[in-house]
Amino acid sequence: MRVVIVGAGTTGTQLAKQLIREKHDVSLIESNAEKARHASNRMDCLVVQDEGNSIGALTEAGAAKADALVCVTDSDEVNMIICGLAESRYPGLLKIARVRNDEYASLNPSPRDEGDKNGAPRGAEAKMLGIDYFVRPNLEAARWALDAIEHRAMGNIISFAGTMYELGTIDVSGGSALDGISLINYRSLFPAESLVTLVERNVDGEETAILPSGSTVLSAGDRVSILSREEDMDRIFHLAGQAEKPLRRIGIAGGGRLGSLIAEGLFSKQDKPGAGIFSGLKKFITRRNRQVVIIEEDYELCKNLAARFPGALVLNEDITDENFVAEEQLGDLDLIVTATGRQDFNLVTAAYLKSRGVARAITMVTSPGYAAIARQLGIDVVIPLQSVVVDTILTRLMGGGITGLHRLGEGGIGILEFEMGVNAPFAEQALKNCAFPEGTLVMLINRGGRSFIPKGDDTLTPGDRIILLARNGNESEIGRLFNAPGAAHIPAVMGRGG
Repeated sequence: MRVVIVGAGTTGTQLAKQLIREKHDVSLIESNAEKARHASNRMDCLVVQDEGNSIGALTEAGAAKADALVCVTDSDEVNMIICGLAESRYPGLLKIARVRNDEYASLNPSPRDEGDKNGAPRGAEAKMLGIDYFVRPNLEAARWALDAIEHRAMGNIISFAGTMYELGTIDVSGGSALDGISLINYRSLFPAESLVTLVERNVDGEETAILPSGSTVLSAGDRVSILSREEDMDRIFHLAGQAEKPLRRIGIAGGGRLGSLIAEGLFSKQDKPGAGIFSGLKKFITRRNRQVVIIEEDYELCKNLAARFPGALVLNEDITDENFVAEEQLGDLDLIVTATGRQDFNLVTAAYLKSRGVARAITMVTSPGYAAIARQLGIDVVIPLQSVVVDTILTRLMGGGITGLHRLGEGGIGILEFEMGVNAPFAEQALKNCAFPEGTLVMLINRGGRSFIPKGDDTLTPGDRIILLARNGNESEIGRLFNAPGAAHIPAVMGRGG
């Protein structure tokens, strides 16, 4: 696959690295000379230093022969204009634009927001500026935060659309039931259907991802990813030492686009499940006996928030002011969500309020590298915004029947969703006879609306939706094994993983 990326900022370079690692042909366009030089020195791809809204730059980057154009500059308007320019010259090119302003995206709703489970692009006559997909960072991050709140912010959660299964990433606490247990004995501890899929462990100061076996022994400090039914997830969190606590008083630090989207999700009416922009959520959080507190420094923004969310307590204050924290009894919050546009502020505020007695904290950071720092600070759920954006874009780009993608940990492990092709090499074969690339684990099969964790004797059937875990770099080979060569691109969404 040939992809032209406009914008060599952190999101553009992270996306380029992932695509290059998976053996795709990538070109970057970047107007800033320093960023362009930095990208050229660090990545094995063509870097064009020029404005993205230039036909000459698009031509030099190979847009005429490319499969997709991804625009991730810092400007929504520039991203959209470049797509429109490309549409006039290369109408068959798949075009993806990152936009932060939800008003732009609402003019051309994505398939996900329209409830199209297959993610098929809308008719060409309905596409604004030829844009096939808008990627909306704030909306995607808000979905992640709301999923975590549904599980009382005890850990990160990935839901899989069309199934009752979830993947929970949990920190194992010292002295908990999971501390010191061998996975061969895990079933006796938790007999319900579940699967330990990944263990992330600090080894000699470095985070290491371990694909576990029966002899793997869990220990305090491990981050463990466990697949189970939705109704069993809270019990697994309890076994890991994460005490359940009702979230009756929720604070949101930052009333900008992201913070207001989270508030909108919290105030969505339960009698309208699946309505509006949060239709991807499995359920809506109960509103009974719950108070939402929004803390924002901008006075005009506070007035707008108070009018938009009359059920919320809106405070026009600096949340780092110690006197304000004491006066408003913010230490009594059950949860704080730090959702300002500054990741350093988010980290410090979440850690500070936890030290003042707040039970749980969700924080937004820019890059996955800060996620490890946040966890060291005791923050319960960390959402790296750039990884959310990159995963969403990769889901749209991947071919060969890949319908969903999500990265775990530091990004070396991915969760992929496929649809089994009729003529695929592994069709009608038992799992135990399938020679997967090393580091591959089939976690879940959805067949005719019924989902199950497969065993070695289970046979793969055309039409199955298969969710698996794999090390980076194996995506193309896995796609070939599950789908006939040359299978059509099927863009779709994998619940929270997409």
